[in-house]
Amino acid sequence: MDNFQIETAQNVSIQQNAAGIAERILAFLIDLLILIAYVIVIMFIIRAINTDLGQGWALQLIFGLPIFLYHLLWETFWDGRSPGKATLKLRVVRLDGSRASFSNYLIRWLLRVLDITLVSGGVAVVAILFKGTGQRLGDMAATTTVISEKQRVTFNETILVDIPDGYVPVYPQVTVFSDAEMRKIKSIYTNAKRHGDHNIILELSNKVSGLMDVTPQEKPLQFLSKVVEDYNYYTQQL
Repeated sequence: MDNFQIETAQNVSIQQNAAGIAERILAFLIDLLILIAYVIVIMFIIRAINTDLGQGWALQLIFGLPIFLYHLLWETFWDGRSPGKATLKLRVVRLDGSRASFSNYLIRWLLRVLDITLVSGGVAVVAILFKGTGQRLGDMAATTTVISEKQRVTFNETILVDIPDGYVPVYPQVTVFSDAEMRKIKSIYTNAKRHGDHNIILELSNKVSGLMDVTPQEKPLQFLSKVVEDYNYYTQQL
């Protein structure tokens, strides 16, 4: 499932990493296995105490409620997660990324019958595939979605940059940095450049040149770019 962007009332763009349909189905199956295991255990208990469950409405209520309320209780008391969702690192949140409230969980749980139970999940699958924001009908009504909390590293978050043929490095001192340190330098540099934050670029340039014990031959922005490129050049020679 692709990322999608939400524009809040304050004109703030929020990037959400919507959970994929395969992940959600697998999480559902894990929860289903837990419920099946629960039923099996209950049947053993009933046999052990030699009680006919069909004749005791009180026992049916006691043992049946955890099954009936399974998803609502887990999501309410475990911050939008069930054991299946937690295993796949999924979570129910509001569309703006904030924590969902009980009313949100309740609405999506009530519509679960229409989405999943009556049609074996068919309506939910179709809605999720066509909506593009990871929402089944219950989510649309509750203004929630299910996101993946797995960290997905993009190319910009790595130390990698394209080095052209015939590239000539300037600063062999870049090898004083580790991969983790260079990844941090590149991340700060990229974000500052994107937002036009010249003060951060200047401070970072001074810090990096000081650690390398060099006097930059370029302006701060170009110097930092050269440092990242030189680091890639020298580490690729190893």
